[in-house]
Amino acid sequence: MTILSFKSKGTRQKTSNRKGRQATTAVFALILTIVAYQGTVSAALTGGGADLSSLHLVPYPRHIKPAGEAFTFSGDSLTIVTGTGCTANDESTAEIFREDLQSEWGINAQVRKEKRARSIVLERTASPDIPEQGYQIEVSPTEVVIRSNNDAGLFYATRTILQLILPATEETYSIPGVTISDWPDILKRAVHYDTKHHQDKFSYVKSFIRDLSRYKINQLIWEWEDKFAYESHPEIGAPGAFSATEIKELTQYGQKYHIEIIPLVQGLGHVSYILKWPQHKHLREVPASNWEFCPLKEGSYELLFSLWDEAIDATPGTSYIHIGSDEAYELALCEKCRAEAEKIGKSGVYLTFVNRAAKYLAAKGRKAIIWEKPLGWQNSASPAVGIEPDKNLVFTDSYGKDNLNWNAIAKVKDSGYELFGFDPNPGVEHLFLPYHFREREGRRVEGSMEYSYKYVSAAALSGQFTGMIDPSWDDAGLHNQMWMLSFATMAAYAWNGSGSLPDEFENSFFADYYGRQVTDMKELYTLLNEGSYFYSHSFERNVWHHSGNGKMHLPDLPRLNNVEYDPFWNTEYKAKVEEAEEMLSKMNRALQIIENNKAAGAKHAYDFEIYRTVAELIKHTCLVHLDLSNLEYAVAKAHNLIYQDRRKSIDELIRATTIIKNSLARRDTVFNDLVRTWEETRLPKGMSLPGKEYFWQQDRARHFANRQADMSYLIFDEQMLYMEGYLEKLHAYIDYLIKSGD
Repeated sequence: MTILSFKSKGTRQKTSNRKGRQATTAVFALILTIVAYQGTVSAALTGGGADLSSLHLVPYPRHIKPAGEAFTFSGDSLTIVTGTGCTANDESTAEIFREDLQSEWGINAQVRKEKRARSIVLERTASPDIPEQGYQIEVSPTEVVIRSNNDAGLFYATRTILQLILPATEETYSIPGVTISDWPDILKRAVHYDTKHHQDKFSYVKSFIRDLSRYKINQLIWEWEDKFAYESHPEIGAPGAFSATEIKELTQYGQKYHIEIIPLVQGLGHVSYILKWPQHKHLREVPASNWEFCPLKEGSYELLFSLWDEAIDATPGTSYIHIGSDEAYELALCEKCRAEAEKIGKSGVYLTFVNRAAKYLAAKGRKAIIWEKPLGWQNSASPAVGIEPDKNLVFTDSYGKDNLNWNAIAKVKDSGYELFGFDPNPGVEHLFLPYHFREREGRRVEGSMEYSYKYVSAAALSGQFTGMIDPSWDDAGLHNQMWMLSFATMAAYAWNGSGSLPDEFENSFFADYYGRQVTDMKELYTLLNEGSYFYSHSFERNVWHHSGNGKMHLPDLPRLNNVEYDPFWNTEYKAKVEEAEEMLSKMNRALQIIENNKAAGAKHAYDFEIYRTVAELIKHTCLVHLDLSNLEYAVAKAHNLIYQDRRKSIDELIRATTIIKNSLARRDTVFNDLVRTWEETRLPKGMSLPGKEYFWQQDRARHFANRQADMSYLIFDEQMLYMEGYLEKLHAYIDYLIKSGD
């Protein structure tokens, strides 16, 4: 059993016997409680020598201690040695390591079979003391030795060494004198990569794989929907969708980086990209909705099996396929399914579908992952009767730490099912993730980082999970780079449930991912977190996506020959204008932080360009509120002047038209800049090609990013104010006022 002990100053210490992790439900609950109060334990930091507090390692190793002098080398003196027992896979690891040293540090290392004066040596060992995916690192003044009994362990060791390297002088580098013994708590650490509402470029997917591998992520569950060009049903793939050949190449590329690409091809629900097509409309559960297949129509299986076959062929060497099948809102609504549900329950109808899918996929050599929590089929409002889940199904735990049911988890695992944890959904907020706080019912609650830390740590320490999945829903249309901290958070605590506390981890991530020279990153993330909520509550955005907010109106147009108007706007929206003024200052600060870090030569400079476009869009949204406020003030001044100085009154109305024109021009500038920047890594959203038009249709989920076919979903709610129409009418009124005074 895991032994927990406490240490001061936020550090945590852990001694574990992995083989003994079979705990009771009471112990699981205790683990969760301990994690929730930040009292769990950390890797041992003992001994003298190297200053371990200066290291920024993500994930933090299980055991690390100082061990004498550093290993120092120049940029041209380093040799990477594929030593005892190394295989072709290890030689590939050495070559990737060489490339990374060159691209990240400018180090011109050589890969050889024999040692030189300054060598990093990769060795295979048969030691039983190194668990699966584990490794050992020993640093001495003359060499660095990496040992593992598996190719994954050697690869992960090179990821750790990349994070250990420090510049010593202008021409030399050092690796601190340490010994490390490390292995994961959870063996399968998966990122859910959702591209339902956008398509990244081929080159971007490769860079994304490389970035994920740095944090020891080893599965990419790719929900590609219509971004795969299905040969059996060419209508389904969107223009520009990846071909099978391209997906195969990416699959093989991922394998080089020890990342298994798992296709997610939706099964029961979330299939609007299929059922929007007229030729497949007859397979719907509800004729009016393109959301869901009928599970009792044979054609549903014929179509899905053909799509799954192609997905399997395009991802050779992969052991899973994810078939989604969650949020089946319309389950058992058709007459035939309703009659079946009366006999076996709605959950029984659901199991009928996923069981048949699992049996088919098992024959293809794949296990089927579904979004279904342990014993969900028993605990639903309409439980399954006389039917049990197929043993080839892989379940995912419920969406968050507050829904954990350790009894159900243990029972499902003991019954022989494979179980993945589900890192709590960070939300579908607009523009940016709620890393540091979330808004719930008008108040701030803990952010997604803290929430994930508590859940993933508890899950890792429990020993009950084969894998952990971190989701990245594309519902709100965020740029994929916004999720990197979320991905790394899951990876860090799934690898080592007793790793750094959240603040320590976040600082390490910023230093490693962006470079040690970056400053004020937590402040930047908090500002964008705040700005995203301001943006989401502006205009009609949450009416569309979440419901509950009212529509914003434009100021009243002047009328008659005395510039009559209703002065309601600045009264009605006084609080929003004040909020806009405050948020404007915050976005200016965010933009300053971004520019400071770009000037300092931060790594992943493209991320800062994405942050800049988001901050500029939020800033523009602030300014629109101020524009509308000033617009009404201009009309008010024109009203007050009409009997004192008619010419000045008209001038104020002309100034009002300038306010609108400038606002519209700024919107175009900000939006076009955002689109241009995002499309450096993406294909144009909703694009058509010669001979293949993009077929757009909204679905019943009302995803914000699917509100429009193109990127204009980001400004559509502002467009709905129709300031252009106001401007046209104001011009007409000014003409009337001029003529009426003649």
